[in-house]
Amino acid sequence: MITGGTRGIGFAVARRLLEAGAAVAVCGRSNDGVEKAVAELTSLASDPDKVAGYPADITNRDQVSKLFEFVDQRLGGVDVLVNNAGIGLFANVADITFDEWRSVLDTNLTGAFLCSHEAVGRMRKRGGGAIVNISSLAGKNAFAGGAAYNASKFGLNGFTEAMMLDLRYDNIRVSTVAPGSVATEFRSGGSADWKIQPEDVADVVFMILSMPSRTLVSSVELRPSQPRK
Repeated sequence: MITGGTRGIGFAVARRLLEAGAAVAVCGRSNDGVEKAVAELTSLASDPDKVAGYPADITNRDQVSKLFEFVDQRLGGVDVLVNNAGIGLFANVADITFDEWRSVLDTNLTGAFLCSHEAVGRMRKRGGGAIVNISSLAGKNAFAGGAAYNASKFGLNGFTEAMMLDLRYDNIRVSTVAPGSVATEFRSGGSADWKIQPEDVADVVFMILSMPSRTLVSSVELRPSQPRK
């Protein structure tokens, strides 16, 4: 299951895993976005039954619970969770509103917790699984105007590392993927030729999931080879 899987990195991950033979479920806040993503993924699938989508706000505990119940019923359970959903609101700490702060932290950090919390019990019963959290280089490099976003990603990195230590002996591998500038709608403007492409991040997620069970890739950082000077 891929949260925020209707576009950008999340959609690229869903497509890559579908191409590898996995059954995939994507979620997003917009019903129209989910329907569009499911239609496109289904057109690429050898078996349409391997694609599912569900509109859910991952900051809402009840909606997250219903999301996982849907995946249980539709696909038989969750072996892999990719916590990709995220937002960015950028402002000086004196100017950002409480609602904006809460929205960023709830989506980028609490949402990952809520989904992971639902997934872990299921994975334990299934004998194992994998959780990949899509973080950012902003989780280790602060920048002006990034107070909320930096806090959410620094927190996500710490949460992921602690969860990895909690779950490694349950045969649940937990990893962080932290890209730099990615060519998505997240932060648009100007040429994107120099940026990481969503497909590049998807390839890294696939690599992590393809490793033998004896090996845990705990964290991967990605940077543009030649960023703008």
